[in-house]
Amino acid sequence: MSNSATDRAAFPQTLWAVRGHHTGPCPDEVVRRTLRRHQESGDIDDFAEPRVPEDASGRIFEARWRADGTVTVRARLTLVPAEGRPKGHEWRIVAEAERPWDETWPSPATLFWPERGTGEGDDGSWDQHATVTGLRLRQVNALPADDKEMRRRLRDAAREGWCVNVVVHEAMTPDEQGRLPLARLLPPGLRHRVVEHRAAPHQFRAVNWALKALGVEVPRGGAVLLPPDPAPEGYDGREHRVRSVFLDGSQPTELLAALRHFAAQARPLPHGAEEALSDLRENWTLMTLREELERERQLSARYAEALEAMTKSRDLYKDAAEQALAALAAYRDVPAPALPQQQRPASRTPGALQQLTRTFERLRLTAKGPRQQSPDTDSDTGTGTGTGTGTDTGTGTDQKS
Repeated sequence: MSNSATDRAAFPQTLWAVRGHHTGPCPDEVVRRTLRRHQESGDIDDFAEPRVPEDASGRIFEARWRADGTVTVRARLTLVPAEGRPKGHEWRIVAEAERPWDETWPSPATLFWPERGTGEGDDGSWDQHATVTGLRLRQVNALPADDKEMRRRLRDAAREGWCVNVVVHEAMTPDEQGRLPLARLLPPGLRHRVVEHRAAPHQFRAVNWALKALGVEVPRGGAVLLPPDPAPEGYDGREHRVRSVFLDGSQPTELLAALRHFAAQARPLPHGAEEALSDLRENWTLMTLREELERERQLSARYAEALEAMTKSRDLYKDAAEQALAALAAYRDVPAPALPQQQRPASRTPGALQQLTRTFERLRLTAKGPRQQSPDTDSDTGTGTGTGTGTDTGTGTDQKS
């Protein structure tokens, strides 16, 4: 897949998407229990577990609910064994609403996974970062002490793209309240899509050295959002930088504004999200009777369009074939034109013949010339001449006698 932002579809405003890593056993059982509990409480309308191929090792869960009581939301969670990690499963959630997503709506993650503090048996095994080991979605993630390791972690986190990464620098060592994650203060729609990285007061220079490769920097005692990878055209990191973040338990107003601006901008879908969204739209199985009827109507319309296109193609092919046969028949009926004879050079051939004739004439005369000077030739010639004048011939004969 291309890394160019122009080669990837834009993130729809109706989409909520996140992915992570589950490290505990039997994640499918955890999801079933959670969905069943929410169905009984009325938080969701229904859920289903579509069939997967027998040789597939993953699981798929679908859930439907109505946000604000009127807006239909369809969500799908996919579980697959994690690659390159010792244990656990990778999970991804894509949820699409009938209108742009509202940050006050419940987080789809809490409808598939148990939530802390609710007595639902949340052991914290589902909120691991999908690709970077050691990162959590709902906790403060202290940056490593090693500068190179810090740079590597921030770079890998920015590449992942499914989450929004926020780097917060502590101006001074916070108290117990300030050490709590900022995610708890965010609206539900943003809470499980944010990964919070914390830099200690003495790491100010080191963290900005690590952020230099990403083209952003964090103010002292402030915060900055890591740019998406790849960044969309015209992306300005200054718009997603917060000068001050008070770690005292108060609402982070400026940070919340930066997060809203980031979520509202046009940015490319992360790797794998486009396929997950297409799968949600095209292979959705949890439908109402009205939706099934509408789907059948759409399929019938598509079949009719395809049949009409095939009929037109057949007619065009038939017409083209008939025209080709008619042209071939007409070509066979027309007699073949006489090929032009190869013309010989008229000016050169008679001249050459005449020259050849004159040459033979000269040869003939030359051959006769020596024979006229010989005695036999003279006698013959005289005889021949006398033959023409009989008087002269007789006179010559009498004189010799």
